[in-house]
Amino acid sequence: MEKVIVIGSGFSSLSASCYLAKAGYEVEMFEKNATVGGRARQLVKDGFTFDIGPSWYWMPDIFDKFFADFHKKTSDYYQLDKLNPAYKIFFEDDIITIGDCMENICSEFERIESGSSEHLKQFIDEAQENYDIAINKVVLRPGLSPLELVTKETVLKVDQFFKTISQQVRKRFKNPKLVSTLEFPVLFLGAKPNKTPSFYSFMNFADFGLGTWHPKGGMYEIIKAMKSLAEELGVIIHTQSPASHILVSDGEVLGIRSKGTNHLADYVVSGADYHHTETLLDKKYRQYSEEYWDKKTYAPSSLLFYIGFDKKLENIEHHNLFFDTDFEKHAQEIYDEPQWPTNPLFYANFPSVTDASMAPKDQETGFFLIPIAPGLEDTPQLRDQYYDIVMDRFEKLTKQTVKKSVIFKESFCVNDFVEQYNSYKGNAYGLANTLRQTAFLRPNLKSSKVKNLFFTGQLTVPGPGVPPSLISGKLVADLIIKK
Repeated sequence: MEKVIVIGSGFSSLSASCYLAKAGYEVEMFEKNATVGGRARQLVKDGFTFDIGPSWYWMPDIFDKFFADFHKKTSDYYQLDKLNPAYKIFFEDDIITIGDCMENICSEFERIESGSSEHLKQFIDEAQENYDIAINKVVLRPGLSPLELVTKETVLKVDQFFKTISQQVRKRFKNPKLVSTLEFPVLFLGAKPNKTPSFYSFMNFADFGLGTWHPKGGMYEIIKAMKSLAEELGVIIHTQSPASHILVSDGEVLGIRSKGTNHLADYVVSGADYHHTETLLDKKYRQYSEEYWDKKTYAPSSLLFYIGFDKKLENIEHHNLFFDTDFEKHAQEIYDEPQWPTNPLFYANFPSVTDASMAPKDQETGFFLIPIAPGLEDTPQLRDQYYDIVMDRFEKLTKQTVKKSVIFKESFCVNDFVEQYNSYKGNAYGLANTLRQTAFLRPNLKSSKVKNLFFTGQLTVPGPGVPPSLISGKLVADLIIKK
């Protein structure tokens, strides 16, 4: 039986491990931290439960397909509830509520801009076509050749790879609030809307067409499910076991070194940060230079606050976006002129609004996120400064006092992403999906310099996000199985 060592235990690593174990490989996983999950970890404190990383459950079909490949269902592992409303967007002078179906969403669009619902239906119909092509055709290809993008479906939509989401949205909608609402979903892909190909409107279908869901107990329930499945398939998992070196002889991988011991294998798959993984190799075996990595466009990093409140909060939903400041200026301060934002947009997640298990009775679990440029200076003073900015605006926009109700708060930022995840420049979401960083133009799943060394996760194909990470694990497993 051939053996595969997997570095890391995030969504892509767990996915790859399950597929490889099912195919008959002996699989051993090595995780740096004390628990599995990579960036999708969990903080439990004083009865409050926080998802440290991903908190949006989109594209439920991708999760269904993953578990179905092992003759399982998501319901075998966790309870999934559709959120209604999906989320709220707070503007300076209004609040847009995104419902759980197109009918409700169209009504809300009409309230903001008369006649906009017809444009929205047409836009989402096109986005659904793109979703079908993307999920069933494009993302299932391993990014080894530009010809993978050439199908009869993509040829008919080639112009959408050279137009942007911003152009498509602004051609149909004039109200700036609706524009921001429709440009928001591509932020999950880690790039500015005016740099993201319009083909990626499929994210709008994921949002409005498929809806926003919540696994009871939080996103970490998915990690627990995948860990359970992996172990059922025979995967051996080592936590607190960082890989310190990838062993290579005559251009072929031999295994890894962890905690001073060599572990041998026929194949090595790394779901850890791609740049970090290459530093585990002798220089002659690295595919990409420091200059290469430095020039790439990264998805944002984040400043996050995990807060326990001693009361139930008012005028909030499970997911809340705060777009009461200049959307474009904040994006500019992330991508074009990297700096701490002047007036940041932010996101607030209160899972205890819909899931009582996430907080003690009559209390609230709150997770606040500010997108920032990767690589910024990160100090306690800056964290405190932005905590005050966010909480002051939150109190004003939701018309309540909350600072005095904080039981505890913990923060997570650039330094933590580097220290806990070996994240390049402390980025939170990987490599942005711009035109020049799509498919075969992303770092390769397969090493060109070391035989039987593979990579998976958000810095390679298909890209950032939880569903793409599940797919990335399947893609890399298929490459090994086909060998």
